[in-house]
Amino acid sequence: MYNYIKVIGLKIIISAGGTGGHIYPALAILKKFQEKEKNLEVIYIGTHDRMEKDIIPKMGIKYIPIEIYGFSKTKIVRDFKNIFLIKKAINKCMDIMKDFKPDVVIGTGGYVTYPVIRAAHKLGIKTFIHEQNSVAGKSNITLAKYVDLVGVSFKNSEDYFKTAKRVVYTGNPCGENALLVPKVPKSTYGFKESDKLIIIVAGSLGSSSLNEKFKAFLKLVGNEEYKIVYITGKNLYDDFVKDMVFPKNVKVVPYIDNLAGLMKNAYLVVSRAGASTISEILALKVPSILIPSPYVANNHQYYNALDLVNMHVAELIEEKQMDANLIQVTINELINTKKYEEFKKNLEHLNITPASTIIYEQIKELVK
Repeated sequence: MYNYIKVIGLKIIISAGGTGGHIYPALAILKKFQEKEKNLEVIYIGTHDRMEKDIIPKMGIKYIPIEIYGFSKTKIVRDFKNIFLIKKAINKCMDIMKDFKPDVVIGTGGYVTYPVIRAAHKLGIKTFIHEQNSVAGKSNITLAKYVDLVGVSFKNSEDYFKTAKRVVYTGNPCGENALLVPKVPKSTYGFKESDKLIIIVAGSLGSSSLNEKFKAFLKLVGNEEYKIVYITGKNLYDDFVKDMVFPKNVKVVPYIDNLAGLMKNAYLVVSRAGASTISEILALKVPSILIPSPYVANNHQYYNALDLVNMHVAELIEEKQMDANLIQVTINELINTKKYEEFKKNLEHLNITPASTIIYEQIKELVK
């Protein structure tokens, strides 16, 4: 007779949804757990109709969708339906957890996390949520009183979680993850390694409003010595390039899987001010021009960007002020003056927290 010893690993449920700003921090945390835990078991719970439903299964991670929507001031009928869907989702999540028996449930934002964390709390399972933005999201603020631990990317965000048992400043896990990804050579996009590369990106989903303004800008840069990689967003690419001929120093693409890898080769990044992108910019120490989205809750991207402006590492342009000429002037004034070197020097002196490692260690302590 042989005596077999059953190896018991860590079981986690992780949830995030809606945009890359929530999903990619979840994946950065998960990557750290996969690195540290030999016998890790994972279930990812997300929405049935947002981008995570495509991203997560392709990574070989068990994915369970739930039907739930964010509340809206205009879709009243759906809001009433959503009240019942939330209750249904909580019950479904409780059934999943009773069967899977996770050691901890992790949420990194988006309305989908609400029923997931509430279900875990009802069952007495340890819970952790992470807030990426300077201005905390409604789901996380509501969940604070139910969770065992809250992690924040900005120290000033702690004020939003006064009802929480414990809050810890971790930083954003996408920053630490960005340091580990392989560098993408400029030659991938037809440029020389010695070229000054500017990356322009309007968030994980792209932005039709920004695309129109940048289309006019890209027509003006044919004589500039810098090179540009412009990222439209997957669903907006065809409309953007239709009937357009771009200068030779411009490469237009729908999406880049390893954007952080290309950022390692960037001279300047022009971007929305999502928390994950900002964390990558800071970790990789790239000067930036930030254009906060005015369409997000609580105008949180503006405050994310303002934090970098106050550190003297970035410029801020509000979308309502933007036109092709302002974009060109702002880029040229930054990269052709001493301000660029000042931004670069200030970035070099920043201490970036190893957020994924801190989160992993805090959660391990939590589930002891």
